[in-house]
Amino acid sequence: MKLKYTTEVTINLPRTRVIELFDSINNLNKWQEGLISIEPISGEPGQEGTRSKMVYEGRKGKLEMTEIITKRNLPEEFHGIYEARGVYNEVYNYFTEPEENRTLWRMENIFKFRGLMFLMAPFMKTAFTNNTLLNMERFKTFAEKSDQP
Repeated sequence: MKLKYTTEVTINLPRTRVIELFDSINNLNKWQEGLISIEPISGEPGQEGTRSKMVYEGRKGKLEMTEIITKRNLPEEFHGIYEARGVYNEVYNYFTEPEENRTLWRMENIFKFRGLMFLMAPFMKTAFTNNTLLNMERFKTFAEKSDQP
């Protein structure tokens, strides 16, 4: 079972500032709800090819996820693979500046499921899409507030 969708959000900041905030590992917990830790497994943090273990506190306890950065071509794009129990997710982030001081962040997601998640996936497309958009909106709020005096 494959699930594909695209979400986007416009951030009222120049792309250079958006990327500066997005690219900082120290900012992740400011907009990724429940993030407890991120630790490199191999490679240089934030760089292409790096594998990291991410731990989140969720509604049903801790969730461990592996992140693999597959492409880092900032400020235009940043791609990764995220794997957790029963879920494989390819994420493609694109950043454009359609007008001065406004950044369009478009994210394409491709999910593949195994086990129990395979059975539940057809019923969860809306939840996955909404959760992705919620995280993007959290980043937008964080980014725009970070630039206020």
